[in-house]
Amino acid sequence: MPALPAQAAAAAPGRPSCSDLVRDRDWGATGLGPRNQWDQAVAATVELVLSAPMPMAYGHGPAFLLIYNEAYADLLGALHPAALGRPAAEVFGDLWQSHGLGGVVDEVFRTGRPFLEAETPLTVVRGPSGRPEQAFFTRGHSVVRDVDGAIAGVLTIAAETTQVTRRLQSLGELTSRLAGALTVDDVARVVLGYAMTSFDVDHCAFAVDDGGAYRYVRRIRGEMLDEADERLPPVWKRLPNDQRSPLVAAAQTGRPSFVPDGEPLRHVASDRHERRIRALAALPLRTPSLTGALTMGYRVPHTWLPAERALLDAAGRLVAQAAERARRFEAQHGTAQLLQRSMLPEHLPELETFRIAARYDVGVDGNAAGGDFYDAFRLLDGRLAMVLGDVAGHDVRAAAVMGQVRAALRAMALTDPAPPSVLAGLDRLVGSLGAESRNEEIFVTVVYGVLDPADGTITLASAGHPPPVLRRAGQGGGPPTAELVKVPPGAPLGLGGRWQTGLVRLEPGDTILMFSDGVVERRGHALTEGLDALVAATASATSGDPRNLCSLATSAVAGTTDDDVAVLAVERAVAMSRSATMLVAAEPTGPSRVRQWMSARLREWSVPDPVIGAAILCTSELTTNALLHAGTPAQVHIDLNAERLLVSVADTGTRGSVIRAHADTMSSRGRGLGLIEELSDSWGTDPTVRGTTVWFEILIANDRRD
Repeated sequence: MPALPAQAAAAAPGRPSCSDLVRDRDWGATGLGPRNQWDQAVAATVELVLSAPMPMAYGHGPAFLLIYNEAYADLLGALHPAALGRPAAEVFGDLWQSHGLGGVVDEVFRTGRPFLEAETPLTVVRGPSGRPEQAFFTRGHSVVRDVDGAIAGVLTIAAETTQVTRRLQSLGELTSRLAGALTVDDVARVVLGYAMTSFDVDHCAFAVDDGGAYRYVRRIRGEMLDEADERLPPVWKRLPNDQRSPLVAAAQTGRPSFVPDGEPLRHVASDRHERRIRALAALPLRTPSLTGALTMGYRVPHTWLPAERALLDAAGRLVAQAAERARRFEAQHGTAQLLQRSMLPEHLPELETFRIAARYDVGVDGNAAGGDFYDAFRLLDGRLAMVLGDVAGHDVRAAAVMGQVRAALRAMALTDPAPPSVLAGLDRLVGSLGAESRNEEIFVTVVYGVLDPADGTITLASAGHPPPVLRRAGQGGGPPTAELVKVPPGAPLGLGGRWQTGLVRLEPGDTILMFSDGVVERRGHALTEGLDALVAATASATSGDPRNLCSLATSAVAGTTDDDVAVLAVERAVAMSRSATMLVAAEPTGPSRVRQWMSARLREWSVPDPVIGAAILCTSELTTNALLHAGTPAQVHIDLNAERLLVSVADTGTRGSVIRAHADTMSSRGRGLGLIEELSDSWGTDPTVRGTTVWFEILIANDRRD
């Protein structure tokens, strides 16, 4: 009798191996008889089972006495080791018949015909943690004949298909996630996440054509990514048009390539991460209007099996189609957004003791211009006119009506700024537009006010629009409060209504927030729920700074909206703020010049040292980002009052091209955003007509100011 083999798969710590158990067991009382008298064919089968790395079991005789290896023992779980040498029906009990296993094995034993079972989920225990997990197996059964040719038992081999099954499941998840990817940035995030989780790769790169060349974004194992990091677009880089690059070759030729072992990125590696890649798959992404490529790589040799190649090919086709859809969406979305923003004021007025900010976000559908608008401008007598309106619809016609209403409102306000007069004139305009187009469905709402900077009073009137939110600064050390302004309701424009005015006074530290209904309306929820949520969020804001409140308002109500969102906020400062602006050239010394300038200015203003240090670190990150990734000069603006320091960095990149090739994101992924999250009290991004502004705010305790 040959010696039993060493176990191919090691036994779990603290338990004897299956080879040891078979060797030490007394088989004389079983149907097999003493081990030294086993049939040679049966003994060879047992030796094969115990030495195999994959789950295998031998059932001997009509009772199917079980002998199995370590991998199969993992499938048995708590049934091992008692199952060894016992009849299968006793071991599995009701499972032997209820799952059809016994019938299948018995049929194979009686007929001698092999049988392949369909894939079956099983719970297995793996690794030192001992936690159960679900795995998938396909089992094959065939007879074992003794030296005389008689059937002695049944050999069962379980082939694990967990990886293939999970990859097929993840392909379905990829399809679902790509369906919701609206932009190429969204597609990149989905693809990179899919590759890293489903294929467990060490390196993944996604490239698309960009004006005769290519741009790409990559992810490597070990990168620190968190929710904050994902709030900004991925970092896109230019890809040299080098045929030695697997990305470029796949994109240009349309042919995939698979390197099982070598140095596939040796000639084009940009860093040590890429030089370490040994196995690489490069998949072309081709559609009628897009060319690109996707690569996945490992730091160890990897055989690209046919099934895996087929799966990658299917994934590549899905990604290419999604990227083409995203590009079309971006073109439509970008044109609509550019049209929308071109009709909004590029700059808001600057007042000595009042600060103004606004924000406009395109709705989820985003394929067409919308009718939301805001405006703020100085009147001839020095007062401030402020308006926020909404023209129903999401098309060019709605945007055209919005432009006419906004232009007419300015003209009327500069002649007679009284709210009832302005709304009456707009009412006649909207009625005339409806009559000319023979369309009575033009629906326009507006809230309009006139602010007197001398005493902070605002005269307001509403034409069917939600009332503004008023945030009162805490008095005597008390917490801030917020409430809806009591504005007499009036009919929407075009219906021949009459409008009355309400009066509200901004005390030092107070802020008024105007908003469109897209901020508070959600499907399936009452309007009052959204209004209450906005009021609560405004009261709990870290400060009444208008930029902070505009950013907060767009996310104050849970859920998504298909509508556009416009907000306008005006704050009456406790005292005049000090501000300064620096234009930074797109050159390597830019960030250091900003640090020197900012340090000198803040020390001149007697800002506490901890605030200066935090502000300089954050500003350096934002400036580096704007210079490196926008590739254009940046404008750094600092604004200081008794309560807070506000810093904004705006890139001035040309947005003539609808699809933006450069991303506004942190220079050091994972570190930059974490730094700003930790050191600032609030931060956000504001899209503008000519670029993007990223800002942060640091509160300053009164007792720490000189």
